[in-house]
Amino acid sequence: MSAEPTANPLDNIKEILLRFAASGFIPGRWFSKNVPEKASLRPATAPAKLEIVSHCWNYARFFVYQLSSLVKYPPSNMQLTFTVYYSEEDKDTARLLQHYQQIDVPNLRWNFVALATPKLLRRAIGRNISAKATTADWVWFADCDLVFHQDCLETLGNLLPGCQELLLFPDTLLVTPLLTETDPMISAGKDSSELLEVDKTKFNPRKFDRATGAIQILHGDVARACGYCDDLAVYQQPKYHWTKTYEDRALRWLIGTHGCAIQLPNLLLIRHAEKGRYQQGSKISVLRKAIRKIKSALINK
Repeated sequence: MSAEPTANPLDNIKEILLRFAASGFIPGRWFSKNVPEKASLRPATAPAKLEIVSHCWNYARFFVYQLSSLVKYPPSNMQLTFTVYYSEEDKDTARLLQHYQQIDVPNLRWNFVALATPKLLRRAIGRNISAKATTADWVWFADCDLVFHQDCLETLGNLLPGCQELLLFPDTLLVTPLLTETDPMISAGKDSSELLEVDKTKFNPRKFDRATGAIQILHGDVARACGYCDDLAVYQQPKYHWTKTYEDRALRWLIGTHGCAIQLPNLLLIRHAEKGRYQQGSKISVLRKAIRKIKSALINK
């Protein structure tokens, strides 16, 4: 990756102000004039078209489980496009995608898109590209450590036709504790291009009350009209290190909803103590690892 340029202090100030505004102190519609009315949204007809959008940066050892789940448990009642943004600098992910590109899966179209690393590190950039260009009825903004296990997407395929909500989210995920690099499940994902199966005994349910992180399912009409934080220029600027994202809260703020809860079976999330996206041994890596352990112990997040 090229040397990191000097950060623009004004951009940092803008991000802080946007986080304040998105807390509800200013109406999001002031910043986004294109949000469609709920009644105007075109309901999907069966089979619905879904695009899942993932980003992967130094996560191939987890990402292989997501890819495996799509091959093993594709929906029979939905047309699925799986879009992945990655960087050629991440050799493990590039090699993994090259392998899966050759696998033909019913009702599934692979769409692997290489980005310059600084654009990849700002997830809102890739998500915005997909949102404005999608031809799908719905767009699921996911993370690469999600696993779509048996009947997860099949159930979603039954729920989407006829739905006119702006935003959906699964209200329950099955999540692991924070796994270390020596855990057998993570170890098995390293340097593997085989179809892998998770150990479901490691997962326990966790409830959610809003569309956040990897569980944002946006109506296609809203995606095409609004993009993904397209009206907030600061969230479309490349980053030169992986940072905590606040764009999901900004999206909810812009479109004026926390989302409508749905129930999906066997949606799994692999959680891990070592993020792998930060420089190992760096101060930020050590700090974030400590924070994750404290949060996991105190509030099960």
